[in-house]
Amino acid sequence: MPQLDRLPGTPEFRIKLPKDGGVARGHLLTEFGDNGTHKFLLLEGSSMAADAWPGLGNHARRMRTELRADGSLADAPADPVQPGTVPRWVASRDIACNSSSAAAALVYGYDASGPESWRTVEGHPLADYLSTGWRAPRKAWLVRGSNVSGHNLVRQLWLEEGIVSIAGAHLPPLEESDPTKSALRRFVEEGYEGAASYNQKRGLVDELHAFLTQMRVGDSVATIGDGRLHIGRVTGEAVQISSPGGRSNLRRTVTWQTGSHPYEELPEEVQQKLSVQHDVVDLTGVLEALDTLDGHTGTTAIDGPVRLPVSESQLQRELSLPDVTRSLADDLLVHDRTWLEEVRELLSDERQLVFYGPPGTGKTYLAMKLAEHFGGGPEQVKIVQFHPSYSYEDFFEGFRPVEDAETRDVAFRLTAGPLRELADLASREGNRHVPHFLIIDEINRANLAKVFGELYFLLEYRTKSVRLTYSGDDFALPPNLFVIGTMNTADRSIALVDAAMRRRFAFVELSPRVEPTAGLLARWLERQGKEQEPARLLDALNARIDEADFAIGPSYLMKPGVYRDGGLERTWRTKILPLLEEYHYGEGLDVAARYGLASLREQHP
Repeated sequence: MPQLDRLPGTPEFRIKLPKDGGVARGHLLTEFGDNGTHKFLLLEGSSMAADAWPGLGNHARRMRTELRADGSLADAPADPVQPGTVPRWVASRDIACNSSSAAAALVYGYDASGPESWRTVEGHPLADYLSTGWRAPRKAWLVRGSNVSGHNLVRQLWLEEGIVSIAGAHLPPLEESDPTKSALRRFVEEGYEGAASYNQKRGLVDELHAFLTQMRVGDSVATIGDGRLHIGRVTGEAVQISSPGGRSNLRRTVTWQTGSHPYEELPEEVQQKLSVQHDVVDLTGVLEALDTLDGHTGTTAIDGPVRLPVSESQLQRELSLPDVTRSLADDLLVHDRTWLEEVRELLSDERQLVFYGPPGTGKTYLAMKLAEHFGGGPEQVKIVQFHPSYSYEDFFEGFRPVEDAETRDVAFRLTAGPLRELADLASREGNRHVPHFLIIDEINRANLAKVFGELYFLLEYRTKSVRLTYSGDDFALPPNLFVIGTMNTADRSIALVDAAMRRRFAFVELSPRVEPTAGLLARWLERQGKEQEPARLLDALNARIDEADFAIGPSYLMKPGVYRDGGLERTWRTKILPLLEEYHYGEGLDVAARYGLASLREQHP
C-alpha cells in the first residue's frame, strides 16, 4: 500500500456509534478523491454497524461487501458482559476512503455527511478543518467600526482611506490567505489566552473566519457611522498589518458609495439585521434591499461597480394589508365597514391585537377570516391554542425527544415550534411582502411571560433582534408576521393580563353590547330567512345578566341544530344555562327560573 500522508494541521476524528456500538477513528489525507474533496483514512480497529439500511448508496454497499469478503471487516468479539448487543464489525486494517462521507457511510451503514458526522475529541466537526466550499456569488456584510476601543474608525479611517478592518492585535502572522476555522481557533486560543472569555473567543473565531475566508472581492459591505448607513464594495483581499493599538490590523480595501442613509429611514428588515450584536454580520439575506438603497445591482470586474436600472421585479415590494371589501363585510355580517377598517389600521400599526369578550362572540372565527383575507389565503395562517401547561419550548423552540428514522434511537433535538416555523416561512426570500398571521386562541390561559420569554421584547421592538435561549441564533420577528389573539373574559378576566401584555397588543372588544356583535344574530337570521325570536330572546337574556363578561354571544344560536324540532330548547338547556349556573355557583339562585326560555318569553312574547 502506498504511503498515505495525513493532511497537515488536522487531528484525529471519531464517530461514536449508538447503543454502545463502539467508536470509529480516522483522519484526513492530503490526496484528493474523485469528488474533489480530501480522502479519508479509516483506522484499524474502528467499529462499524453490521446492518446496512435501505437508503445506503450502491457504491458504499458494494464496498462494504468487498471489504467483508477480503476480511478487512471482521466480526467484533461478543461482549460477555452484555450478551445480545447490536452486531457490529471491526476494521482489521486501515481503509482508504474516497471522502469523509464515504467513510461515514461505511461506519453507519447508511449515507451521512462526513464533514458533520466526524468530530474531534472536543466535539468540533470535520467541516471546520476544510477550506471554504461553495458560497453565493455575491454576499453582503456588516462590519462595525464606530466604537473600536473608543475610536470611530468609520469616520476617522475607513471612509477616508477606502478600507474596512477588524482588530487582531493578539494574532500571530497569518500565512494562509483563506485560513480554516480550526486554524483560527488555534490562533485565538493561543493569542487570547487570559485576555478573553471562552464565549468571546468563540465569537472572535466566527468573525475572523467571516472576514478572512467567507468575505470575497465583489461582496457588498455596510457599516454604521454617526447614525447613518454607509454601503460599499469589497475590492481587495485581506491583508495583515500593524496599526495603532492593534485596532485595525486586518484590512480589506473598499469602494464606498458617496451617499449614506439615515438609520431611522432604513427598511425595517435592514434595521433588524443591523441590530445583531456582532462585529461582523452576514447581511446576504437583505442584499436585495441594500442594492435597492443604492439603486444598483450586480458587479463586473474589480475596477468598479456596474450601475444598472433596478427593475420592478428587483425592487422590494411594499408590505401592506389588502383593503377591506364590501364582500368581506357582507360575509362577516359586519354592517359597519368602519369597524373592519379600524381593525386593519390597528394591525398595520401595532402588528398584534387581541379580540376579547364573553364566550360565543365569534372571536376565533373572526380572527381566522380576517387573517385569511389579509394574508391572501389559509397557507399564510397558523393557529395555536394556549393552555396552562403551554411553554416557550412548545411555542417557539426547545429540545424534544425525536426518534431517528434510521437507527430508531431516541435523542433530544432542537425542534421549532409554530411561531419559529411561521417566522421562518415569512422571512423567506419572495415571501417578505406577503402578510403571515399567527392566531393564538385563548391567549390568556397560559403563563404569557413563560411562553414568550425573550420574544416579549420583539413584540414591541420589531426592528431589533435578540439572542435566542436554545439555538443561540440572533432572531427578529419578520415585519410581515402579524399576531391575533383571542381572550375569553368569562374564563379569566382581562384585568389579570399584565401591563407588558397590554402595551404590546391592541385590544378590541367583541361583546353583545357593542358592534359588530350587537345585532349580529338578527342579521344572520334575516339572511337565513328565519324568524327573529331567537335574537329577541338572546337580547332579553343578556339584559338580565349583570356582568358583561358573562354575557352570551350569538354563536350558540347560529348553528343548524338549533333550528330543528326542539333544537332551541335543547341548546338553551344544555349549552347556555350550564354557563349561567357556573356564573351563579353558590348563590342559591334558580337559574332556570331567571334565565329559562319560559321566563324570557313571558317578558318578550
